[in-house]
Amino acid sequence: MTYDTLIPVIRRLALEAGDKIMEIYDADDFDVKVKSDDSPVTAADEAADVIISAGLRAAFPDMMLVTEEQADSHSARGDTFLIVDPLDGTKEFIHRRGDFTVNIALVENGVPTRGVVYAPAKGRMFYTLADGQSVEETGALDKGSAGPTSPIRVAKPDNAALMVVASKSHRDQATDDYIGKYAVKDMKSAGSSLKFCLVATGEADLYPRVGRTMEWDTAAGHAVLAGAGGSVVRFDDHSPLTYGKPGYANPFFIAHAPGVGLKEA
Repeated sequence: MTYDTLIPVIRRLALEAGDKIMEIYDADDFDVKVKSDDSPVTAADEAADVIISAGLRAAFPDMMLVTEEQADSHSARGDTFLIVDPLDGTKEFIHRRGDFTVNIALVENGVPTRGVVYAPAKGRMFYTLADGQSVEETGALDKGSAGPTSPIRVAKPDNAALMVVASKSHRDQATDDYIGKYAVKDMKSAGSSLKFCLVATGEADLYPRVGRTMEWDTAAGHAVLAGAGGSVVRFDDHSPLTYGKPGYANPFFIAHAPGVGLKEA
């Protein structure tokens, strides 16, 4: 596998999964089940996972694959692997809010280096090119070939007037208390991994997450943000957020443009 072979595959699989998700989203009704951790799962999560995991295993049979919807993959161990959240923002999907994404990423030596984040209801697609630069693709989003892309880059933040993005479904007092340590010009709410992408495009400067996430929730957005010049660090000590951790659970973290003066937890 090379970056040149990887990027067209994950881009196409994200679009194919997005089509299936929207087919279910646009139906009159869909079933919602509850997993053992009390998180919801829909037919769209499962159908998208089938498309993506089958496509990745066919293209890259020797690469370790971790995907949210296949519990047996969660016992795999390694520091280099593909990781998938076929539908991030299931609550946004259920409530028909549109802020849900398809996420596919490559982690190398514990670092997300390449990824794609596709928001099918919003028609926005972000990914890293083979050279690591992050772009947003515009146009028809044709599955056969990539259309025009625009390089994306984090903003140069004004620490006296920061733009902050926070979770739409998981906002809590601890998050608000931490945001209160900053001089904030304005706040945005967004669901799923779109929050990473808003920092990557310069639409926000800071995204703190004081709550539970898993590596498949964050890897693709992390890769896109890194390819746009941003960083994701642990909330407690501001060291880089790493991947391949036991159980694939993340600590609290902060995604940010590098010019933000980070406050202590």
